[in-house]
Amino acid sequence: MGANVVILDYGSGNLRSAERAVARTGADVTVTSDLEAAAAADGLVVPGVGAYAACMAGIDQLGAGPVIADRVAAGKPVLGICVGMQILFDSGVEHGVETKGLGLLPGSVTKLSAERIPHMGWNTVSVAGGSRLLADLAIGSRFYFVHSYAAQDLDLLVQAGAQVTSASHDLPFAAVVEAGALSAAQFHPEKSADAGFALLSNWVAGLE
Repeated sequence: MGANVVILDYGSGNLRSAERAVARTGADVTVTSDLEAAAAADGLVVPGVGAYAACMAGIDQLGAGPVIADRVAAGKPVLGICVGMQILFDSGVEHGVETKGLGLLPGSVTKLSAERIPHMGWNTVSVAGGSRLLADLAIGSRFYFVHSYAAQDLDLLVQAGAQVTSASHDLPFAAVVEAGALSAAQFHPEKSADAGFALLSNWVAGLE
């Protein structure tokens, strides 16, 4: 039996594709809103699509914030994906409205400063030295992004001790953040073919 992974169901979409992608690594995967299961799992995946404020409302309604924070504090792995990454930050600003996030990563998620919004499609990344999630990744590997907002204060993350893998859409932004038990990806690993599978496999391997 592989590592036990819970994909947190808090009302955000894209759960089944994430479930299938993680299961491909050999993990035993459960999609659930059960907070006890989320707390006890070897690894917890926090997905997310759509608006920052809507995702935070779902997290708050379920009461999942403290469970996620307690896992990180206890050194129990958490992986945030897309908006599930963004809500790990202090706040998010959409359409001029700031929404408080989980505060597990420093800084705010803001609109990309780019000619074309959203940033949609395949893009390469600049891998952080010592990255565990992207270890042995082939040079030039591409990941699939769909987003208009991102964490763009890379220096703040580095100063906080995080490893930051960046991508660029006119300007750089955080594509992967690794900070102790907390990992996060702005792109969709489940839509990123072999490169995404490699990331998920590396994360699951670290659970055992």
